[in-house]
Amino acid sequence: MLDAGDPAPEVTAQNQHGETVSPTFTDPTVVYFYPEDGTPGCTTEAEQFARERETYDDAGVTVYGVSTDDAESHREFADEAGVEFDLLADPDGEVAAAFGVPRDAPGGSTPRTTFVLADGAVERVQTGVNPDGHARDLLLELLDDGVVTLG
Repeated sequence: MLDAGDPAPEVTAQNQHGETVSPTFTDPTVVYFYPEDGTPGCTTEAEQFARERETYDDAGVTVYGVSTDDAESHREFADEAGVEFDLLADPDGEVAAAFGVPRDAPGGSTPRTTFVLADGAVERVQTGVNPDGHARDLLLELLDDGVVTLG
């Protein structure tokens, strides 16, 4: 698994709208891996990132959610959860592999793992994330540590 200081990987994936997305990771970016669309914990995490989106935007942070579900599943999930940021479809596990996130959970899903990237490198990695409160806690951590500031 990538660790702080490692170069950011190059990834390309479809979002929930079927658009091809290739993040550059030069600006502060959160990439959070979650197991599966529509499950209780994943819904809580997505809804809370959606609620914090404006503050993340004000801090100049881009957020991407990633799971092994396909783009159609992501579209339905994003509509139900009110998600407007990109959910990246990773059914073949290529994005997970680029970050070194294992696909050993049931059904080939990934464990809940969050990466913060900036300036083309990994800034921090969080594993075993509790989905409830994660979006707010991570934002406060980034602000407190001076990684980002509110515009």
